[in-house]
Amino acid sequence: MLTVDFDRLGVGPGTRVIDVGAGLGRHSFEAYRRGADVVAFDQSADDLAQVKVMFGAMAEAGEAPEHARAEAVQGDALALPYEDGEFDVVIASEILEHIPSDERAIAELVRVLAPGGALVVTVPRWLPERICWLFSDEYHANEGGHVRIYRADELRREIAGLGMRFIHSAHAHALHSPYWWLKCLAGVSNEKHWAVTSYHRMLVWDMMKRPWLTRTAESALDPLIGKSVALYFTKPAVRRGGF
Repeated sequence: MLTVDFDRLGVGPGTRVIDVGAGLGRHSFEAYRRGADVVAFDQSADDLAQVKVMFGAMAEAGEAPEHARAEAVQGDALALPYEDGEFDVVIASEILEHIPSDERAIAELVRVLAPGGALVVTVPRWLPERICWLFSDEYHANEGGHVRIYRADELRREIAGLGMRFIHSAHAHALHSPYWWLKCLAGVSNEKHWAVTSYHRMLVWDMMKRPWLTRTAESALDPLIGKSVALYFTKPAVRRGGF
C-alpha cells in the first residue's frame, strides 16, 4: 500500500532515493523495483533487518534491475549521516507526527536533498486524526506514538519556509479512516472485536484484488476523509552567473 506517487517524483533508473522512517520498507521496495539506488533509513534495527532480507529476495527473484542498489541503514532522522544534497528524492512518509523535534527533522530532509530534487512528506490528515484522538488516548499516548496533529497548510508553509517550492498535494487511504475509528472505539489493542476484524478482512481483500467498486469509492472519499495527506516539493536548482 503506497501513500506516495512515484511517477510524480520521477523515480527511475539511477535516481538516488532516501526513505526516511522507512519502517518495513513499502516505499523503499517500490523505488528499488523502479531501478533507483535506495537507502531505507530508520531507527528500528528489527524493521531494517526485515527490509534487508526483502531487498535480497527481490534481487534474487529479479524484481529489481541488476544496476539498482539498495541498503538498509539505522540512524537518527535528526542527524542524517549524509552530505548536503546527496539525494535526488527524499521520502518521509508517516514519520514527522512521531518526532517531538520535527523542525530539526524537516531541516535534515531539506539539507540532504539535491538542488532540483523532489521531497514528499506524508502525515495523518487533520480530521481523521482528530477523530482518532477524540475516541482513544491509547491511539496516540504511548511510547513512539503520535505527538501532534498537523494541519496541512501549516506544514506546507513550514517546509516552504526552508526554501522549498510546493508543487502538489494529495489525499490517500480514505477506506482506512473508518478502520482506525473502529479500532479506537473498540480499543486499539483489541484485535478480536468483530467489527475491526471484519473491516480488516475487507481492506486486505481490497489491497489484493483492487476491485473497481472500492477503488472508485476510495477515490471519491479521499478528498473528504483520506487518512493521509501527501505534500510534494522541489528544491530550486542553483542558478549560475547570478541569473
